[in-house]
Amino acid sequence: MKVLANDGISPAGKAKLEAAGFEVSLEKIEQNNLADAINKNGYTTLLVRSATEARQNLIDACPNLKIIGRGGVGLDNIDVKYAQSKGIEVINTPGASAQSVAELVMTHMFSMARQLYDSNRQMPIKGNSEFKELKKKYGKGLELRKKSIGIIGIGKIGQEVAKYALGCGMRVFAYDPWVNEIDIKVEIQNTDDVIVTIKPGDLDYLLANSDFITLHVPKQPDGSAVISTSEFEKMKNGVIIVNAARGGVVDETTLLNALNSGKVAHAALDVFENEPTPKAELLQHPNISLTPHIGAATVEAQERIGVELAEKLIAFFEKAPVV
Repeated sequence: MKVLANDGISPAGKAKLEAAGFEVSLEKIEQNNLADAINKNGYTTLLVRSATEARQNLIDACPNLKIIGRGGVGLDNIDVKYAQSKGIEVINTPGASAQSVAELVMTHMFSMARQLYDSNRQMPIKGNSEFKELKKKYGKGLELRKKSIGIIGIGKIGQEVAKYALGCGMRVFAYDPWVNEIDIKVEIQNTDDVIVTIKPGDLDYLLANSDFITLHVPKQPDGSAVISTSEFEKMKNGVIIVNAARGGVVDETTLLNALNSGKVAHAALDVFENEPTPKAELLQHPNISLTPHIGAATVEAQERIGVELAEKLIAFFEKAPVV
């Protein structure tokens, strides 16, 4: 069985596949040449991350594909239903990167609460000439303990965020139309774990009562934003927002308006509508903490993703061997 990991796979994942008899290529094929490469080399498996798309035209052009795997949570770069209608299995790794994304969310929250992201920009430039002024500017930080966090989407990543937030002493609100109640296990070293039951509630209540809001939802089927003008109007003045989910689930134009009006004090963005060329206004805004879509990009998460993909591929071909 031949596998094209077009956006890469961890060494552990590659080794696991090769030990099971798979031939794995890490060659990066440009999108326009992908179908030809798959057919020419006889690949039956295509593995992608965010960069490579598996749309209807690719699926139609590659009749020998048996399975498409996405290393990560979202599947919006794959035409899933169409692939399945053609008998192609589609898999992903929804839990493997949850902890890494959650830790990035918390990193941004701490950074915004103390304005570290801006301090780190200004200190190299002005630190030796305006030290007192900068000390005054950044001397009005916030503590996360006893603040409220609203988690929109309490799936695997949202649950990991809730664990960290609870560990920090935050009050957790959640909204998820698919979940009625969930037990969050907060793991504490050298003592018993703590179980906290969360009952997702009304979105409007979450918006009105949260000091921090973080989104963990997929790209919407119609491309609409989950947070736009009407949602911003319902929020507290000075709210802090994080989007490490998908570009576009927070409308970027209305976010900029909310930042400029003071409705939103700070925002953190790991994902953007126009990747890989985000709006300059976002990148240059003094109240936005920025990362280049690295939520799942930790050594540990990449290894887990690779191993999980390998295990799912092995299991698939054991059940449905290629003839």
